Amino acid sequence: MRIRSPTCSTPTSTPCEASSPLSAPRAPDPPQAKEQTVNSSLGTIEPAAPQLLLTQRRIWIIFSALIAGMVLSSLDQTIVSTAMPTIVGQLGGVEHQAWITTAYLLATTIVMPIYGKFGDVLGRRTLFLVAIALFTVASVGCAFAGDFWAFVVFRSIQGLGGGGLMILSQAIIADVVPASERGKYLGPLGGIFGLSAVGGPLLGGYFVDHLTWQWAFYINIPVGIAAFAIAWFALTLPNKRATSRIDLAGVLLLSTATACLIFFTDFGGNAGHGWGAVETWLWGAGLVAAASAFVWVESRAEDPIIPLGLFRNRIFVNATAIGFTLGLGMFAAIAFVPTFLQMSSGTSAAVSGLLMLPMMVGLMGTSIWSGITISRTGRYRLYPIVGTLVTAVAMLAMTTLAADTPIWLICVYLFVFGAGLGLIMQVVVLVVQNAVDPRMIGTATSTNNYFREVGAALGVAIFGVIFTNRLSDNLISVFTAAGASAQDAGAATATLDPQTMNDLPESVRQGIVTAYADSLAPVFWYLIPFILLAFLLALFLKQIPLSDTAGMVARGEAIGGEEAEALEAAMRPKTSRSARDTAARETRD
Repeated sequence: MRIRSPTCSTPTSTPCEASSPLSAPRAPDPPQAKEQTVNSSLGTIEPAAPQLLLTQRRIWIIFSALIAGMVLSSLDQTIVSTAMPTIVGQLGGVEHQAWITTAYLLATTIVMPIYGKFGDVLGRRTLFLVAIALFTVASVGCAFAGDFWAFVVFRSIQGLGGGGLMILSQAIIADVVPASERGKYLGPLGGIFGLSAVGGPLLGGYFVDHLTWQWAFYINIPVGIAAFAIAWFALTLPNKRATSRIDLAGVLLLSTATACLIFFTDFGGNAGHGWGAVETWLWGAGLVAAASAFVWVESRAEDPIIPLGLFRNRIFVNATAIGFTLGLGMFAAIAFVPTFLQMSSGTSAAVSGLLMLPMMVGLMGTSIWSGITISRTGRYRLYPIVGTLVTAVAMLAMTTLAADTPIWLICVYLFVFGAGLGLIMQVVVLVVQNAVDPRMIGTATSTNNYFREVGAALGVAIFGVIFTNRLSDNLISVFTAAGASAQDAGAATATLDPQTMNDLPESVRQGIVTAYADSLAPVFWYLIPFILLAFLLALFLKQIPLSDTAGMVARGEAIGGEEAEALEAAMRPKTSRSARDTAARETRD
């Protein structure tokens, strides 16, 4: 069996200094490879630990920690989506319910580049643990929130942790698994989302129907503790030391620009402000100023949070644009479909959660299938093309949703919608990671996800405002037609939840169901053009060979493949002899 020395994916593509262990005249020493210093556009990065042996066993141990973190994040998302109508009804924020999703997405979006960059420079293990801790502690705050806006604040803190779990999981996979094999691991991660999406609505529905909505957050406490413990022991990754200056100005300006963007769109689409309001354009001016200052600072920063050189990479730009347009059209649909199913169809929270099952089955199936197929064939270009077309067809079908649409037909639409998404989401991340220098995996992954989440936040903010404004007007009309005053109708609209609705007369209930259907279904017409734009971008996505070297191996931080397996095998006799000698000494003593 021939074992190759790993090559470092540096600009000069020179081989690593370590030679093959089979060429040595004696058994190799344990993997105490000397620390290497890497000089790059990221600054000077010094691994603070010896090289790891990325054997298949170690990869699966690391992967178990990632699964634990992803279960925590994905389970929460689906539980909350099912419980949202009850939460906003009891906390008195029906007209502001879009803020629950917008706040989480805004926080997640802001921290993505930070986690990505700091992970490249400082290592990802500690950051992953911090993300789990933030998410778990914020869950406690959400459960004990006394009013709507306190809930929104804690929900945004959850986003600070959720953003880290998402980015770091994707980057760590790229660190330990070559792009040519990564699809086999991204598929199961998609499966975790699918399983959580099945279990989440069921749990959320059970909590709302039989306990209280607070249990949607109580459950995160034991899950978070378990995920933290697993990651603490299983996530064996090196820490690093960085000598370059942290780009704090870039972090601040990027956060400011992101916040101004969300508030600009939210104020503009809000009936209380509108596009002609002074305060709306103050946010717009803040956006332009912060974005311009950010570009200026990044072009001069010693170690920018988002290197502008990334945007000279055509494949990166194309894949990131696909993610942005898909985020605009996709997340708005995902955010409000559970509410539509629960209120417009007049079903319980548990039943509405089950109705999301077909979408997740479709997503899970195509995600796993496409990942395995890409690993086998090495070709990825076709999947985003087909996926965007399938998603557009499903969204077109959903424009026909009404209160009397058969449940089985809704399930068919959702299955097709999920199948389309499963062909796109993980593939775009793989394309980006494969197209950049291995030393920038975290930065490129987070930047790609950042623009997708910016699109998602914009989509939820803009189309969420359209939905809630239409809904408020329609609900007020229903209550005033039933004899309520305008003031009483506004109060009833603000506190409406599924339980309250069941106590109303049949004619009013039917009016509410129709109001929800008439408010959300037309919004899908606004989303379809963005999905079609993503399709056009996918047509121009370039196919390049998938790398067969893991990120840590390329950076000189680890030894992988057959060489790692051989080194570990050579170490076993030495370790066994040492253990026997120790036992013999203890016996003599």
